[in-house]
Amino acid sequence: MLVLVGTARDSQLICELLQQHAIPTCACRDAQQLHREIAAGAGTVLIAEECLDQGGHDALLQALARQPAWSDLPILVLARTGADSVTVGDAIASLGNVTLLERPLRVAALVSVVRTALRARFRQYQIEANLKSLEAARDAEAWAARRKDEFLAMLAHELRNPLAPIRTALYLIEQQDIGADKRGQLQRMMERQVDHLVRLVDDLLESSRLSRGKIELKRECMDLKDALLRAVELSRPQIDEAGCVLEMKLPPEPLEIDADAIRMAQVFANLLNNAARYGRSGGRIRLEASPTNDGQALIRVIDDGIGIDPETLPHVFELFSQGKREERAAQGGLGIGLALVRSLVEQHGGRVVAASQGCGKGAEFSVWLPLNASRHQAATQPPTAPPALPKGLHVLVVDDNQDAANALGMLLAASGVEHRVAHDGPGALSAANELMPDAILLDIGMPGMDGYAVARALRADPRHNQALIIALTGWSETQDLEASKSAGFDHHLRKPADIGELLRLLAKGRHTLAPPGLPAKLAG
Repeated sequence: MLVLVGTARDSQLICELLQQHAIPTCACRDAQQLHREIAAGAGTVLIAEECLDQGGHDALLQALARQPAWSDLPILVLARTGADSVTVGDAIASLGNVTLLERPLRVAALVSVVRTALRARFRQYQIEANLKSLEAARDAEAWAARRKDEFLAMLAHELRNPLAPIRTALYLIEQQDIGADKRGQLQRMMERQVDHLVRLVDDLLESSRLSRGKIELKRECMDLKDALLRAVELSRPQIDEAGCVLEMKLPPEPLEIDADAIRMAQVFANLLNNAARYGRSGGRIRLEASPTNDGQALIRVIDDGIGIDPETLPHVFELFSQGKREERAAQGGLGIGLALVRSLVEQHGGRVVAASQGCGKGAEFSVWLPLNASRHQAATQPPTAPPALPKGLHVLVVDDNQDAANALGMLLAASGVEHRVAHDGPGALSAANELMPDAILLDIGMPGMDGYAVARALRADPRHNQALIIALTGWSETQDLEASKSAGFDHHLRKPADIGELLRLLAKGRHTLAPPGLPAKLAG
């Protein structure tokens, strides 16, 4: 409470009295100090009637004129006996929230009125805080809506890019006079565009896992250089398409880390793809790796492309964040890759930093990862080609998407496998009884009798309970894996499945069999 009364002695006495009742006070020497203290923030003002005529009234008017809409400063006027002077009347008329305290005044009455005024003022400050909170929430909601709209527009754009050449290629392939060479070019082009669509869908799934903290790592002792070389292999088509030159500088000694090999390759493939996407035609991308003195591996991906503007730089690792893009960066991605990079690096105990001197001056991404104390190089196995499928293999394909089922049937026929195709649950059970399949490729999300019900029915039938059952489905979250395991599936592959992996599973067969009456062990 601010106090401005007739004399310094009166101010001191009032302040001491109120402080005895735990009421903080500030005695003002004059109207100018009163004005400054109100601007700094006040709960209430106690002013003597005679001080209003000595500049106090004008000081209060000026202060109240600048108060925000939520504020209504309580003013307690210590009036002379009678309280009917012109000064008091002017105060009531012009100062708003005025309470008259007629002298002489009992101490208990003064304390009660002051506490009431301070309580009311405290509620005003609570209202201010709530208003600010609501305003911040409204701004955040508007920002989120803007980001959502931008993302959906970007997603539509990115999906249309590969769909357009696919549609054109399908039209051309239907023409009778198209040559074999041209048909092969169109098929390869469609493969590239389908691969791009798969990457977009995978990015969406990764963003969902990222936002829910569902990304799990399968760590092993590995040489980081192997992951870097795999990343280069994954990114080479995009680097070549962008017309960039890749320079690598890797140390001769192993960079042994404890990491998920697939995720590590994903991290640096994303960084290389980002460098190619925002590089310049004929520009250079440098990939460098080296051990540091503090037991870490430092990996740098440097490009001389369009750079990152200062406004965007602090936000490049945020989900769905994208900076200003050039028109030539047609397939600019969904703003997910760098967010995934940061999450995966941090899950491996490392950190990643982005740097750029500004637009047109390139960008540099630096990743630090902890090295293992041991310097023994991790053993690596070269990839092997899918083995030939055994003769006499019988496979049942079940999918309500007829194109997907028929395409798998054509693949099996090309491999010399006897097969049947079914498009619903009852049809699958009927076909299984006729074919007696060794393996069943089974979709889960079918209308009516879904894949879980089909798998349970097959496991309950002694004629089929030892068959290899592989889920081919778009559902691949943790709960989906657990549900397929409970239903009796042996493997769970996410659509679109890697054909080589699928053929390897078929060639391997069902080596791990469940005891009678129990679900088969989930693998893969």
